[in-house]
Amino acid sequence: MEQNLVFATNNEHKLSEVREIAGDSFRVLSLKDIGCFDDIPETADTLEGNALLKARHVKQKYGCDCFADDTGLEISALHNAPGVYSARYAGEAKDAKANMRKVLYELQNQTDRSARFRTVIALIIGEKEYLLEGIIEGTIIEEARGGGGFGYDPIFVPRGYTNTFAELGADVKNTISHRAEAIKKLKQLIDAKQEI
Repeated sequence: MEQNLVFATNNEHKLSEVREIAGDSFRVLSLKDIGCFDDIPETADTLEGNALLKARHVKQKYGCDCFADDTGLEISALHNAPGVYSARYAGEAKDAKANMRKVLYELQNQTDRSARFRTVIALIIGEKEYLLEGIIEGTIIEEARGGGGFGYDPIFVPRGYTNTFAELGADVKNTISHRAEAIKKLKQLIDAKQEI
């Protein structure tokens, strides 16, 4: 029997990315699919905390098995900032271009430009909660390149590549990204549970 899971996000980019990565392992429902139009707070100071807040909100209010993610860009020279504040690094408007400009400004005189994207998924099935993590290492370049992707993708080059996430395209990104790694772990967990 196919597992239905609600993905607790209002981010259409993330939703389509996760559906692409999940394939037919399980069915990804959106918040709209269950009639949830809540503005779910993300007030924790860790990625794990925010992912759990969102998943628990959906589980408690709608009773659905669900998962939520929170993702942060962690830059070594900035002591792992912007981290949990990645989406609103330049302010509450959550302006991706402003966020990138702020990062590039803060790295102006830095020789260490190493960074990583980290995704944490909180999954709730029945009464059980799971935390899963995906990480990809890379480098922040000096100016934005590429028209694809979203968020910080135009300034992040994954290790082993010369193009940014925004240049690599969805097919490559959805195979190697932090979110792909976390979703692969989610798929393995779902598959293992279905075999029991």
